[in-house]
Amino acid sequence: MTAIPLFITAPHPCSYLENEAAQSAFVDPSFRLDTVIYSLLIAHGFRRSGDDVYRPQCAQCSQCVPVRVPVAQFKPNRSQKRCLQKNRQTTAIIKPAVFEQAHYDLYLRYQNQRHAEGNMANTSPDEYIKFLGSSWCNTQFIEFFCDDKLAAVAIVDRLDNALSAVYTFFDPQFSSYSLGVYAVLWQIQHAQNQGLEWLYLGFWIANCRKMNYKDQYQPLQGFIGQHWTLISP
Repeated sequence: MTAIPLFITAPHPCSYLENEAAQSAFVDPSFRLDTVIYSLLIAHGFRRSGDDVYRPQCAQCSQCVPVRVPVAQFKPNRSQKRCLQKNRQTTAIIKPAVFEQAHYDLYLRYQNQRHAEGNMANTSPDEYIKFLGSSWCNTQFIEFFCDDKLAAVAIVDRLDNALSAVYTFFDPQFSSYSLGVYAVLWQIQHAQNQGLEWLYLGFWIANCRKMNYKDQYQPLQGFIGQHWTLISP
């Protein structure tokens, strides 16, 4: 593997755990990335945000665990089966990762309803597409329709042998459809249909309510001590 230059950020307050300081290792922005290299990096715990690729590099904490689902072995639990049944009429359309006003409007509604305290509630169109898209990655926007209305959008990266779930946002009026869960289940099934091995789900944090739900997708593997190992719920 080609040597990849990294930068370490200065310590800053953690976004997920109170009273913790966080640091990240970033791939040098001048280094030319592509899907092949990113497929190797994500298998070593890295993650994309826009064009930037990083992984946690905290001196005193190791709670952010990169996780992935081996899709061929996945079995939905009882709650997930109910979600699939609830969405049996939900349809999906795969789109290129380009700006669409309807997606952006939905994103703002989601942020203002679910994360109004955060800075993403005032995201500009340029900031929005730079955060979710990428100039070098094979990214797709998946539209989900309920009752013939755009209800959710999932941003997904297609890698050499995997999909990576980047972000999902949905219309709050369709909250009863559990579209965040359904988007993950759809991606698992799509990866299976494509003959891929993994669905990467980003970071799992056991002590953070916003991040610990990922252990409901079993079997789940976590990148711990430079090795992938099973994580139980």
